Amino acid sequence: MRLWPVVSGVAWRTLKNAITTPALFFPSLLFPMLFFIAFAGGLSQVQHTPGFDYPPGYTAFQFVFVLLQSAAFGGVFTSFGVARDFESGFARRLLLAAPNRKGIVLGYCLAAILRWSLTATLLTVVAIAAGMPVGGGPVDVVGLYTLAVIMNLCGFLWASGIAMRLRTIQAGPLMQMPVFLLLFLAPVYVPLALLGGVLHAFARYNPVTYALESGRGFLAGSPTQVALGFGLPLAAAIVFSVWSLRGLRSAEAAG
Repeated sequence: MRLWPVVSGVAWRTLKNAITTPALFFPSLLFPMLFFIAFAGGLSQVQHTPGFDYPPGYTAFQFVFVLLQSAAFGGVFTSFGVARDFESGFARRLLLAAPNRKGIVLGYCLAAILRWSLTATLLTVVAIAAGMPVGGGPVDVVGLYTLAVIMNLCGFLWASGIAMRLRTIQAGPLMQMPVFLLLFLAPVYVPLALLGGVLHAFARYNPVTYALESGRGFLAGSPTQVALGFGLPLAAAIVFSVWSLRGLRSAEAAG
């Protein structure tokens, strides 16, 4: 079915375009650094709040959020490239040339993961250099980064479905706003137990909350909420994969 040539070709082109275009590459690389410095540094005194009981400290607490946030938005940013490919007409030519069109989505998925891995590597180096303790062992660390990869796929599959239906970069706000709201209506600055009012109610039923709690548990070496932390993003990734593939069919039908 000649799937791999399509996957590798799309992934290589997308990754090359992202890396060689400063306007695309540097924001996705630098924004997580700025978030991490602002949150972990500027809000570090939050760890002295009564009831803040995360043993590794506030730097590690914020690192997990910024890691998962960068993963989700890394997928969204890759989808901006999908929209640009349709605007330029390249994607239509690709649809005509590809022997297996599902490979197009898989290629973009691979590019999203590889692109985010650069951000994740730099973010991890900065966090460790800043003295972030890692309480978990190798299995816990693998669990944390596996969770982040799933978040990356969720972000991409959601946004690519929009990109392939609307086929314009003007759809950018629609791609990123739901992801932004889900992320920032989770326990970003303090644990869930310290949130109050409406924000606590939203966070309690927000699937991102359980991914965050699970990730923070991995980093601390005391895994928690693992079933929901992985199960909800995996379920979302499955649903969004159908959403993305149907978006591809919509693009095919549009010609």
